[in-house]
Amino acid sequence: MPEESARQSILIVDDQPANIKVLNEILKREYDLFVALNGQDALAVSRNSAPDLILLDIMMPDMDGYEVCERLKADELTRDIPVVFVTAMDQEEDETRGLELGAVDYLTKPICPAIVKARVRNHLKLKNALATLALQNAELVEAARLREDVESITRHDLKSPLNGIIGMPRIVADEGVTDTQRRHLKMIEECGYKMLNMINLSLDLLKMERGKYELRPETIDLAAIVRRIIEELAILIEDQELDVQLIIDGVAAGGDEAFSATGDPLLCYSMLANLMKNAMEAAPLDSKLSVALEQGDQTRIVVHNMGAVPPEIRDVFFEKYTTSGKSKGSGLGAYSAKLIADTHGGAITMETSEEAGTTIAITLPK
Repeated sequence: MPEESARQSILIVDDQPANIKVLNEILKREYDLFVALNGQDALAVSRNSAPDLILLDIMMPDMDGYEVCERLKADELTRDIPVVFVTAMDQEEDETRGLELGAVDYLTKPICPAIVKARVRNHLKLKNALATLALQNAELVEAARLREDVESITRHDLKSPLNGIIGMPRIVADEGVTDTQRRHLKMIEECGYKMLNMINLSLDLLKMERGKYELRPETIDLAAIVRRIIEELAILIEDQELDVQLIIDGVAAGGDEAFSATGDPLLCYSMLANLMKNAMEAAPLDSKLSVALEQGDQTRIVVHNMGAVPPEIRDVFFEKYTTSGKSKGSGLGAYSAKLIADTHGGAITMETSEEAGTTIAITLPK
């Protein structure tokens, strides 16, 4: 990309040597100049020398300036070279046609040296600015690609040690352990699977953001997923002294009742885990929290706690990196939940107030 301080090149195209001489005198001190006396030569010089700007006459024999401009813009090698028409044709329709063909400016003869210099300088500055933006955009694209490669490698490298973490507890358990030790080994195994799911989900979220995730829905038991999450968050529930209740079609679930729905098992687990954990952390001490599953024309999931969402984040609750009051919060929980609901073709809403608490409702198609 040319620097503004370096001498740039201009191609002057005109079938009248006198006109070329005038432009040459105006521009020769600041720019390197090429000359063409007809359209064919102009096209050849443009392809071979790639000037930074073309000053193009319209009225020329064999091939007029309009056709030259049209061919320049149709050629991948020359389409980005700015073209300025310099012509005695001063009708409005002439200028309109030239600009419609892709010219950046239109100067009428007789020309004013000061105006020619100013227009040329401005268009070359603009060309440099556009070239800089194109380069920066290419660098951003390359940086994004490298980031994806690094993330992909990182995920692969994280999975390798996880295989040992997930597999070793069963080997140890088979050698003979107490019931307490067996429970601890089971917790290690479950945490390993949870980490593996998180690694896999991080790649899925990237695909969902780009609209490239291929959803593979299947029949799942949402009630079983909710119970599993409650069990995994038992320590948080105990710390918050919460009364957590699962409600299925308006009735409190007391045992192993099932609730069938259609969705991606990992995504639905992640969505509910994020929403339930956030709800538990926001709930007041010694309060009630409910997860209601309702079957109708659509599957409906409602998570309610008695805490209120802070006013400053209510309007951006589902936006990326939104968080409040949690020093270690990523701000991705509600965002990823919305992304997952959208990916399923569903929807998610939030209502909150100091009196009624916070209700998050998800609808999923059957």
